Amino acid sequence: MSPITEDSREYKLLQSPEALCNIVRRVAIDAGEIIHDYFMDLDTLLVEHKDDASPVTEADREAEKFIKAALEKYCPNVPMIGEETVAASPDLKLEDASDYFWLVDPLDGTRNFLEGGEEFTVNIALIKNACPVLGVIYAPIKEELYAGYTGGEAIRWTAETGKDKPITVRPPPVKGLTVLVSRRYGDQSRLSDFLERFKVQKLARKASSLKICTIASGKGDIYPRFGPTCEWDTAAGDAILRSAGGYLTDVNGQALVYGGGNEKWLNPEFVASSFAWFDGEDD
Repeated sequence: MSPITEDSREYKLLQSPEALCNIVRRVAIDAGEIIHDYFMDLDTLLVEHKDDASPVTEADREAEKFIKAALEKYCPNVPMIGEETVAASPDLKLEDASDYFWLVDPLDGTRNFLEGGEEFTVNIALIKNACPVLGVIYAPIKEELYAGYTGGEAIRWTAETGKDKPITVRPPPVKGLTVLVSRRYGDQSRLSDFLERFKVQKLARKASSLKICTIASGKGDIYPRFGPTCEWDTAAGDAILRSAGGYLTDVNGQALVYGGGNEKWLNPEFVASSFAWFDGEDD
């Protein structure tokens, strides 16, 4: 790839996160329309399984293909790492993970999608120097979008209102925390042990990265994830949560690092939260 020169349109766009975020929002919504078309005809959709036994469909692949082509129009020299691309080429690595690159999960929550649920999402994140600096998450059936970028406010948009609503995390409620948990994954024993230090009011089960968005929008407080996830699962939510004033860290309180340090692009176990639990602020 060619270097990104300071006088190029691409460089100027990368220095204008609000404009770039608006472009990525449109890309996510258009990708969501592709997925929606497949969702309306699930009975005829061919389902395959990857090496890790997770399902993959033509909806995943077509959405990722569209996202890659769309992003290349605006940022031709910014590489894209997508879940399905890595699945097809397991040895795929970045030449230089210290610069910009995209991390994309074209259909986060494929199982929920195949079950006819509404909580699957399109996730697109921009990474710079191993840090998520822009993120967009779109739920096609709910027609609900979350976005955020470094230096800007996080927002929630719905097709119903057609308006952006600023979102922020909330202080830990006096009555106790709302804990977000996966609908199907997680080590319940370790979760219980981790939560012993907190006052918990209730558990709320959601699929995909909407768990992180729930915290970013002030409707939940903490999401501990004990079990395998990949970088494209968290990057967009991480950017949005940071923009909303929250945290996404490993279990020791260190920010996640993006760039394929693990050969399978695996994250460490992590905790998404509205407050700095790792500093002892858990009352």
